[in-house]
Amino acid sequence: MASSRKSKPSPKPAPMAAKRIALALSGGLDSVVLLDTVCKAVQASDTSKQSTEVWVFHIHHGLQKSADQWLEFCEKLAKKYRAQFDFRLLHFADKAQGNIEARARAERYDALTELCIEHDIEILLLAHHQNDQAETILLQLLRGSGVAGLAGMPQQRINTADGQSITLWRPLLNQSRADLEVYAKKYKLKWVEDPSNQNTRYRRNAIRKEIIPRLEKIQPGAISNLARSADLLAQSQVLLDRLAKLDGKDIFQGAGLKLKPLLALAKLDKPAANNLMRYWLKVNKLAMPSQERLESWWKDLMAVKQDSSLEWQHDEVSIRLWRGVLQVANSAFGHWIFKAIPPRSKLLGLSLALVSEAEQRGLVEHRQRQGAEKIQIKPKTPRKTLKNLFQESDMPPWERQAPLLYINDELIAVAGVGVSYPHLVSTGRRVLPEWSEKP
Repeated sequence: MASSRKSKPSPKPAPMAAKRIALALSGGLDSVVLLDTVCKAVQASDTSKQSTEVWVFHIHHGLQKSADQWLEFCEKLAKKYRAQFDFRLLHFADKAQGNIEARARAERYDALTELCIEHDIEILLLAHHQNDQAETILLQLLRGSGVAGLAGMPQQRINTADGQSITLWRPLLNQSRADLEVYAKKYKLKWVEDPSNQNTRYRRNAIRKEIIPRLEKIQPGAISNLARSADLLAQSQVLLDRLAKLDGKDIFQGAGLKLKPLLALAKLDKPAANNLMRYWLKVNKLAMPSQERLESWWKDLMAVKQDSSLEWQHDEVSIRLWRGVLQVANSAFGHWIFKAIPPRSKLLGLSLALVSEAEQRGLVEHRQRQGAEKIQIKPKTPRKTLKNLFQESDMPPWERQAPLLYINDELIAVAGVGVSYPHLVSTGRRVLPEWSEKP
């Protein structure tokens, strides 16, 4: 089992003015190549006056039996390259619910962002390559996506969270997987293979294994051509976003949309209104709706009476019309994450071995409050009912259906309240559970 600790610092500590960058390491071919190239570039460019500190972040999804071995592999690899290391252990409340690929991908980005904020890192490198871009574009075509979807993954974008801006950079996006394989063989790199990548039941795998090879036979260079088309569409999307800002000048009200001028735009120029609506959803970090869903929203908005209210469910949040303004209200959906605690820290936490073993046995559960639950969150105090704890903390009534974390059928943590004190330990590999709501 891999340690929850960060790896030991380099023998020569980085000066205070040192620049910090991080990269996401899954242990696969692409991220291992990225780690090797980044560390070599840093070593070649660093001077005695200022050095670059490299961090390696790994996300443990717990979806594969080999996940613990991948964590251990990544930690050892980071140590080999003298890079700092940290990870997140994610737990999915219901692995059979919804599109597990999409959920895992979204929560991975959330966890990586949290790690960047925790370690004061402004640049995060991702190992997506040209083949990944081609797969993404084909998937979006099959979904009937518009310009935004067909633009694929940007080489760089800014992600803002908790007031901090983080630049996501994909330096390998113009390199094919074949290029990465040549590099890895040349420098005798080792990596791990995810067996789920061979399962063509997943749409992305089916495109990777069956569709793209055929396209390359029909049209040599198909992968690079798809990537080039994505770049051109991305440029078009920039212009559409600029148009949405102009059209929305008198429609935006804070983070909401004023209904009356929005409907006026829709009657005058429906494509412009659709573009504005999609831009607003993107700003709120929500998925693009299908054309059918968007049309049903317009029907609702045009039929609603003055000062009436309505509510839509979209991308696990509520979109509400209240007092003539469309607003996005986050729902209680989210997930439990387990943050690693440095071994020298005096902070109490749960045993990593306990959590990992329970996860493998399917005994880490997210439950909703039923009533009469009790928990002890402080030393030398009795167990109290959640009702009493909520009253003591003066928590509003609408927030009292807090998510509960159970491990081995025992109540371990309550979102917004605390962790079961008797289950905390002060030594060994430790993690601390934290409820993270979907932004």
